[in-house]
Amino acid sequence: MEEQIKEKVETLRKMLQRDGGDCEIVKIEGKTVMMRLRGACGTCPHAMATLKGYIEESLRSDVDPDLVVERVK
Repeated sequence: MEEQIKEKVETLRKMLQRDGGDCEIVKIEGKTVMMRLRGACGTCPHAMATLKGYIEESLRSDVDPDLVVERVK
């Protein structure tokens, strides 16, 4: 499952990079993915919406419906 998460995040990064943002996986523990938002996403007031509504939902849809994404600064 970890490889599937990494592959999906790579595709999501391309979308974020178009708007000047980026993200990185800090750690994966079980079904929890700890991520850091960078660039424009790191300081955006909508960062949590991006993290939960875009990244987490995409991972849940394509990898595992029980995945949780947490933000790490």
